[in-house]
Amino acid sequence: MSPLVSLCMIVKNEGERLADCLRTVSGAVREIVIVDTGSSDDTVAVATAFGACISTFDFRQPDFSAARNRSLELATGDWILVLDADERLTSSAAAMLPALCGAGGGVGGAENVGYVVQRRNLRAGTAEILTDHAVRLFRNRPEHRYRGRVHETIDAAILASGGQIRTSRLAIEHHLPPDDGRSLEKSRFYLEILEQELALEPDNVERLGFLRAELHKLGLLDEATRTAERIAELAPDDAAHHVNVGLYRLVHRRDPGGAERSFRRALALAPGDTRVLDFLRELRDRRFDDGVMALTHPRGEP
Repeated sequence: MSPLVSLCMIVKNEGERLADCLRTVSGAVREIVIVDTGSSDDTVAVATAFGACISTFDFRQPDFSAARNRSLELATGDWILVLDADERLTSSAAAMLPALCGAGGGVGGAENVGYVVQRRNLRAGTAEILTDHAVRLFRNRPEHRYRGRVHETIDAAILASGGQIRTSRLAIEHHLPPDDGRSLEKSRFYLEILEQELALEPDNVERLGFLRAELHKLGLLDEATRTAERIAELAPDDAAHHVNVGLYRLVHRRDPGGAERSFRRALALAPGDTRVLDFLRELRDRRFDDGVMALTHPRGEP
């Protein structure tokens, strides 16, 4: 019988963190599939000790989707759980897996579904916890494959195959290193690849959203603002895009009039949105703080 849940991971030089991750899925998954993209430490030895199925992948041309899709091709479980080495499955999430992935295809007998999990981002040296959401548990189907060389996502593939994206109470912890400049180096790396992707698909809203986020992290706020405006033009029916434009116009451009127009357009699309109502109230009362820059990241990643 095929294992019920396959844990699928891509790793490189994660010998120090991998064991901690794999311990949290002990008993929750019946198969571990690990694609190694060029480790020079003891990553493979650690994975082997946990009984993982291991495959190597040529990553000289960086493509995270291709590496992840290799792991999916090797998985034999009915369901796929995706984690990175710096993530931990919470004990409560592990206990929920049987119900979500039970007989009959999961809750309600769903044969084609992806579940959104909550990711709690914990950075060493700080008490701050940032939360984002992403699809990390989904049916193992050949049409479910990641897209995007960086900031890879599975959502579009699930929806394109007629599937559903459902919320869940699953939670994982993401343990980030101290902010020592490596995050900016990573952003510059991602930015270069995103620009290459957008040269081929200049109107790809998802890719533009990730581009805007990386530009923001790097402090390139003029370019981030223009990208946010481009996204809102391409996807005018999404209130979140107009909220982002409003925030950039207000905080970066110091244009309260333009910000108000964007917020009111968002409110027309999402009547009663408390966040937008708060922004408009703060504009009216002239109480807007420069520190408020609660932009909507495509996946909320830090």
